[in-house]
Amino acid sequence: MSGPIDWNDQRAFLAVLEEGSLSGAARRLGVAQPTVRARVEALEHALGTVLFIRSPRGLVPTEEARALGTSARAMARASDAFVRAASAAPDRASGVVRLSVSEFVGIEVLPSMLVRLRERHPGLILEVVLSNASANLLEQEADIAVRMSPPRQEALVARKVASIPLGLFAHVDYLARRGRPDRLDDLARHDLIGPDRAPADLKTAATLLPGLGRDRFVVRTDSHPAQLAAARAGLGIAAVQCPVGLADPVLDAVLPDLAIGTLDTWIVTHEDLHDLPRVRAVFDCLADAFREFGRAADPGSRAAR
Repeated sequence: MSGPIDWNDQRAFLAVLEEGSLSGAARRLGVAQPTVRARVEALEHALGTVLFIRSPRGLVPTEEARALGTSARAMARASDAFVRAASAAPDRASGVVRLSVSEFVGIEVLPSMLVRLRERHPGLILEVVLSNASANLLEQEADIAVRMSPPRQEALVARKVASIPLGLFAHVDYLARRGRPDRLDDLARHDLIGPDRAPADLKTAATLLPGLGRDRFVVRTDSHPAQLAAARAGLGIAAVQCPVGLADPVLDAVLPDLAIGTLDTWIVTHEDLHDLPRVRAVFDCLADAFREFGRAADPGSRAAR
């Protein structure tokens, strides 16, 4: 190594590694392409090694570049966490909080909860990451995560906030056109919407609805928001979180007494962040909101439909 390493050179390296090209990295960083090239070359000079090889497919990282990527990503996450921490006064619920939630929760459930949160704490700025993969809170990928399984790491603080039932729902026009199933066997003559290749979802579908395998789904997608959108369009019957299905005026419950599963829901953060005012405010508000959301699917709510 010929000298100290500039963090901006490492940021450029990471952007090229993840984007696969100088132009993509430049767009991501908001700088000119020659600037990215110069920073990567400076890093290669400082390290005394080649990090990328040009090919018809773009810039191909060397083995050393791939190995260095792990450390660069960790540094980037730490830098982002540093900026979030610096964005807030230590004694006020303000500044940036990064949330990690599933696609379905982020699209269908979370937005209305954030309205209430922002009304209470207008100084908060919320970064929402939609991913069905669990964020690594120990490595500061997010400040708070909404998870459907309890965390196992001792350094995390978790609160179980709801047990959300799943039910079958279809558009009212679909049911008027095709008839309403009265029992489980009736589903064999209906159009079903379900998973495509996700092993966990396919296993759940096979367990909860025996005999209704992947070949019975006329619309197959591993995106839960897309499954809901297909049901809303009248394409068939889909499994939906009951509070969402019951609140939707174009959907109606199918076989409402059939229990097809429950999603235990947890709010999780790192123990070092839990007492920070900005994190505690979001954590507590989400806990209250999800408890209320879970209660919206109780038998009384279902009967009201």
